[in-house]
Amino acid sequence: MPHRLLPRLLSGAALTLGAIAAIAARPSVAEPSVFPTGVTIYDPALAYNGYIVFAAPDHKTRLIDMDGNVVRQWDHAGFPSEILDPAVTHGSKGHLLVQLSTIEGGGAGVVPNMPAEFNNKTIGELDWDGKTVWEWGKDAPGGGARQHHDWARLANGDTLVLANSYGPIAGFKLPNLLDDVIYQVTQKGKVAWEWHARDHLDEVGWTPEQLALVKDAKNPDYLHFNNMTPLGPNKWFDAGDTRFAPDNILVDSRNANFIAIIDRKTGKIVWTLGPNYPAIAPGAKLPRTVDQISGQHDAHLIEPGLPGAGNLIVFDNQGEGGYPAVALGVNSGSRILEIDPVKKEIVWQYTGENTGRPGWTFFSSFISSARRLPNGNTLIDEGMNGRFFQVTPAGKIVWEYVSPYFAQTPVGGGAGGSVTSNWVYRAQPVPYDWVPAGTPHTEKPVQPSNPADFHLPS
Repeated sequence: MPHRLLPRLLSGAALTLGAIAAIAARPSVAEPSVFPTGVTIYDPALAYNGYIVFAAPDHKTRLIDMDGNVVRQWDHAGFPSEILDPAVTHGSKGHLLVQLSTIEGGGAGVVPNMPAEFNNKTIGELDWDGKTVWEWGKDAPGGGARQHHDWARLANGDTLVLANSYGPIAGFKLPNLLDDVIYQVTQKGKVAWEWHARDHLDEVGWTPEQLALVKDAKNPDYLHFNNMTPLGPNKWFDAGDTRFAPDNILVDSRNANFIAIIDRKTGKIVWTLGPNYPAIAPGAKLPRTVDQISGQHDAHLIEPGLPGAGNLIVFDNQGEGGYPAVALGVNSGSRILEIDPVKKEIVWQYTGENTGRPGWTFFSSFISSARRLPNGNTLIDEGMNGRFFQVTPAGKIVWEYVSPYFAQTPVGGGAGGSVTSNWVYRAQPVPYDWVPAGTPHTEKPVQPSNPADFHLPS
């Protein structure tokens, strides 16, 4: 783990002789040699209590309770793995979207350091017992699903799939590129609607000079969409703003630093945030105009009935991105931003400074997610560190978990090599009543220790 997790060493846990032996046997690594995994902070009275589902680099998907107990495991990867709302499964509980099989070569294999999750042949829906009840990909365009970063089950049973297509794009310097494509797939596996990013580049809002840089991209994954979701019911459409029609689709591009809404009827981009922003103004009061977002993930509108409903929430990684690449702060960190999408103003944010620490103490340069919870808390996945936590509106951390599931992965390996990591792309909060009745869970408080008082036995 990065050095900034050292302050959370072994919160409230005593070392056993076995743990001490394991520490002694562990080889030297670049990160701190001792750090906690599992639940390190938990206040049941202030946290929103439910399950969390996530996929790990070992290509398995786990459902945990608030004390970190694994209550269900599926031996399938997901990017992301997602428990479905029973409202879109005819009332069946505990159904899950995962990736089922992998293509050998091709697809995202043209981009270095991409995990197997980018080279999937088939995707599908599993029931609670792991039985496949829906599958797609064998008859997909190009012979494989090549799903990445997102998908969404619609009320009519169709599934929106964010995928890649590989091939030439007129006007680009590279001979072949990964283009982002959205498919609407019926329950019978037919593509009922599709959308290709390459056809809408002049709708993003680039200057001619910026668009020339896009077409001169050195990375085949020139846009790298990392989320795709229907807007759903929202107050903006109810007030007459047709850009926010519930069937319209929100996407964002990590590599190009923009968020956009696609009109389902015309395919046109009808709303954007970015790609050009004013510079970040540290300490500026809220609300304020949205300033420089970079490398963002998981942009979506907060659902009706939740605090902040209708606002856009996004994990602003402050990672590399932009045409041209934006300048990043030397000692800055990531941010969670809640944005009024009509005024394009930040109305709430979370940064490292919210806990009285430097900004760099909260940072994930890629992957990651943020989800508003029914009690007003926000679940944050600091993805590159395998850490997720809940914060109150005031920024207090009331639950924290560090994934113990490490595995070999090309992500972060450099030059095509592999490294060991516990990265987690996305963490999804799952209400208790989305899974079958009787599924176990516990809610035992975990008190954090003061790191200044903790010392290993001598």
